[in-house]
Amino acid sequence: MGYALLVSTPGEPSNTPATDDYRLHRIESVTDAALAHLDVEDLLIELLDRVRELLEVDTASVFLIDFSSQQLVATAARGIEAVVRQGIRIPMGKGFAGRVAAKKCPVTEQVDHTNELYPILREQGICSLLGVPLLIGGTVIGVLHVGTLVSRRFSDDDVSLLQIVGDRVAFATQSRRAEVERAAAAVLQRSLLRLPVVPGLELAARYVPAQSGGVGGDWYDVFTLPSRWLCIVIGDVVGRGFVAADVMGRLRSGLRGYALLGGDPTEVLGRLDQQMQHFEPDTMATVLLAMFEPSFERLHLSSAGHPPPVLALPGQPAILLDVPSDHPVGVPGGLRRRATTINLPPGALLCFYTDGLIERRETSLDVGLDRLRATVVAGPVDSVCAEVMAQLVGGDPPGDDVAMLAVRRQDSGEIGPLDLVMPALPWSLRDIRVAVRRWLSAVGAASRPVADLLVAVGEACTNAVEHAYGPGGGTVTVHLELQLPDVLATVQDTGRWRPPHGEDRGRHNRGRGTQFMRSCSDDLRIDHGPTGTNVVIRRRLAEEAAR
Repeated sequence: MGYALLVSTPGEPSNTPATDDYRLHRIESVTDAALAHLDVEDLLIELLDRVRELLEVDTASVFLIDFSSQQLVATAARGIEAVVRQGIRIPMGKGFAGRVAAKKCPVTEQVDHTNELYPILREQGICSLLGVPLLIGGTVIGVLHVGTLVSRRFSDDDVSLLQIVGDRVAFATQSRRAEVERAAAAVLQRSLLRLPVVPGLELAARYVPAQSGGVGGDWYDVFTLPSRWLCIVIGDVVGRGFVAADVMGRLRSGLRGYALLGGDPTEVLGRLDQQMQHFEPDTMATVLLAMFEPSFERLHLSSAGHPPPVLALPGQPAILLDVPSDHPVGVPGGLRRRATTINLPPGALLCFYTDGLIERRETSLDVGLDRLRATVVAGPVDSVCAEVMAQLVGGDPPGDDVAMLAVRRQDSGEIGPLDLVMPALPWSLRDIRVAVRRWLSAVGAASRPVADLLVAVGEACTNAVEHAYGPGGGTVTVHLELQLPDVLATVQDTGRWRPPHGEDRGRHNRGRGTQFMRSCSDDLRIDHGPTGTNVVIRRRLAEEAAR
């Protein structure tokens, strides 16, 4: 009887047992626990069917708010399915659904077809409407409304019942949105944590969504330019949810494209700022861009309002880099952007992060920065990330998204083997070449051995891409290791070699490719077998011609 009391209103004949029983039956029908196993789409349809039956109405529909456009979007309907099929969208405050959302309370109307916003109501012949807002914590997320083909005055009991259904629809919809955002956050987290292999640098990262779950606008990125400069980006779009994540995706892609055009960090951020102000005029983001020279000995940084990175040198306390903080991207009228250049000796570590790592409601920002600086050391990057997260996040879920990226320049003596597994596709050849060149430079190879190994490894990989696989494709594996005084390079595929078009031309090309590899190596072994081809290239690191 507790639910019956919830919908009783002054002046109703609530002391009549038959009336109370009927009211309870109606409430139990729409609060049935058995509906809990349905997914949101099926639940909405089932609830709308029950509402049509219980209220004896002809139509029932749910409109949910698209917060990016501030429009109500037809999401589910019974008896008036065309509103969903036609993708009807109603501006807030306009039309019947828009008025219900704007008032945040139940509304009943006799339809005036001369000024109703969408003609489907007129085409269906709907005369009377009752609508209730879908509320979560006082915020409207949508509207549920019902209609009849004959004129009708809805009772207070009808209004109360529809509001109960609306509350259930709101809760189910919000739960579904939270579930979708959690799944999107997990996908985002996995995509962010896939860092590239960069010979000469050690990379590790962490990304943790805020306590509220879902997606946000924090991101980081690591990519190499054709010039062999390495770019590291970390940024934070103001706001939360899919809107912020959507903007973040466009900024991430846009910055990559602008970096390809050339220029220093200030020029790249300037282009990104123009994009933001033109296409995202109501949004802003903080961004830090660091561009490493190919040798990794120096890097150039520019900050668009982002917290400064932490630098730790071997045997020394970590410091906050003195990087000028210019205006965030998306903020008009800013001054000219500034760049900072620093040297990065072997063993040095840089820690990039978003403000969720250092900001806490109960402490000042300076306290968070001091704790971070005291925790970062010039050590293995995974260990540094783990210790930073333990000390600054601990066991309490953060109130804001946390993203951090640790980068350490390796000493040539500690650089391990290079292992690459790439799709056997032409675009992989450039990435392989860049990675091999970086690794050889990092281990101290002289210019002639570098050139020879790039030719030999490149030819072996090209053969795998062109001849090892059919339309189904496959992978090419590259492994480089030091066996002083030599470098040992291994290129493998798991396909069966196919002759190129024209058998004579194929034999000629293949023989010439093998000749190239042999002339650029001290020793070459090619093994073809039923499980694929294995090419082993040995080359001295010394500055001398290959045998």
